[in-house]
Amino acid sequence: MTEQKRVAILGSTGSIGTQTLEVIRQHSSEFQVEVLTAQNNADLLIQQALEFNPNAVVIGNEALYPAVRDALIDQDIKVFAGQKAIAQVVEMETIDVVLTALVGYSGLIPTIHAIKAGKQIALANKETMVVAGEIITALAKENRVNIYPVDSEHSAIFQCLVGEFHNPIEKIILTASGGPFRGKDRAFLENVTKAQALKHPNWEMGAKITIDSASLMNKGLEVIEAKWLFGLQTDQIDVVVHPQSIIHSLVQFEDGSLKAQLGLPDMRIPIQFALSFPDRLKSDFERFDFMNYPQLTFEQPDLETFQNLQLAYDALAKGGNAPCTLNAANEVAVAAFLKEEVGFLEMSDLIGETLSKTEFILHPNLDDYVETDRRAREITEQLIKRKV
Repeated sequence: MTEQKRVAILGSTGSIGTQTLEVIRQHSSEFQVEVLTAQNNADLLIQQALEFNPNAVVIGNEALYPAVRDALIDQDIKVFAGQKAIAQVVEMETIDVVLTALVGYSGLIPTIHAIKAGKQIALANKETMVVAGEIITALAKENRVNIYPVDSEHSAIFQCLVGEFHNPIEKIILTASGGPFRGKDRAFLENVTKAQALKHPNWEMGAKITIDSASLMNKGLEVIEAKWLFGLQTDQIDVVVHPQSIIHSLVQFEDGSLKAQLGLPDMRIPIQFALSFPDRLKSDFERFDFMNYPQLTFEQPDLETFQNLQLAYDALAKGGNAPCTLNAANEVAVAAFLKEEVGFLEMSDLIGETLSKTEFILHPNLDDYVETDRRAREITEQLIKRKV
C-alpha cells in the first residue's frame, strides 16, 4: 500500500469501532482516521478525536453537541451533531472507505449515502443487509462500490473466495459458537437472566449482539446477510454449531472441495482484512496453536429450542419486507429483555407474532422499508405492553 487510506468509522466508541482504532494505531502509515461518529459516548469520542485528529466528528445525540464542541474547540476538527449529520458526513470527498459499525437499523441510511457517494464499504452492520439487501447490492453495483464484510463469518467466506470468484459456490457453512446456552433446553431458558445471557464464551461484543448470539438470532441475521453478500439462495446457506470458534466459516464448491478460514476469535483480524484488502498486513495478534485445541467439534443447531434461527430462515424464504420486520421486532425485543421487561424465550414469541401482524410487501422500495421498520417496532412495543 503506497497511500494512506482515509477511513470514516461510524460507531467509533463501540466494540468494533474501538478495535478498528486499535488496528489503525498499529498501522498508522497505512490508514488515516478521517471521520469518527458516536451516539452517546461523548467522553470517549472526544478522547479518540484528540488522539487521531480526524477531519470531523459527529455526536448523534444532539444534546451532547456542546460538550463535544467545547472540548475540541482548540483543535482543527469539525464537530457536527444528529442523525442527518452522520448520513451526510460520509459523503466528504476526503473519505476513501466507510466502516459502518453502527448498531442495528441505524446503519442503513448512512450506508446508502456512503454508497451513493462512491465510498468503499467495510460492513460490520449486518442489519443493513438484512433490512434492505436487494437495494444495497443494486446500489453498490450501480456505483461501482465494493462491500468488504467485517463480520468474522462473512469475512471468512470472503477470504475463502479470493481467487475463486469465477467458480460457482455449491453452498456455504456459517459456524456458530452456540452461545452461553448451547445444549440447554427450553425449561432452563425460561429463567435465564440478563447477566447470564451477556456472558458469551468466546467473543467480546456489545450488549445487543451478545444477546442476539445467545438467542441464535445473530446467526439468523448472518444467514440473511450472506444471501445478499454472496448472491446465494436460501438452501445454499447452512449453519453448524462449532463451540471452539476456530473455524470461522466454510465454502463448498461444485467439485465437493471445502475451504475454511481458521484463527483465534479476534475481531481485529477481519477488520484489518476489510481495510487492507487486497493486502494482508503484518500484525502482533496472538497466533493459533493446534496443540491448544486438540479437538474441533461440530453440532446441528437446535431450532426447536432456539427458534430465532428458524424465524430468520423463514423470513428469508418469504422475502420482501419480512427480514426488515424480523430485524425491527428483534431490536425492540432485545431492548425489552435488557430492561428485564420480557423473558429470554418471549423474544422469539414477540418476533413471530410481529411477523404475522405486519403487512407483507413482496417488492418493497426504500420508503416501504422505512415504514415497515416503524410499524413493526410499534406492533412489538404494543405486544410488550400487554405482557408487562
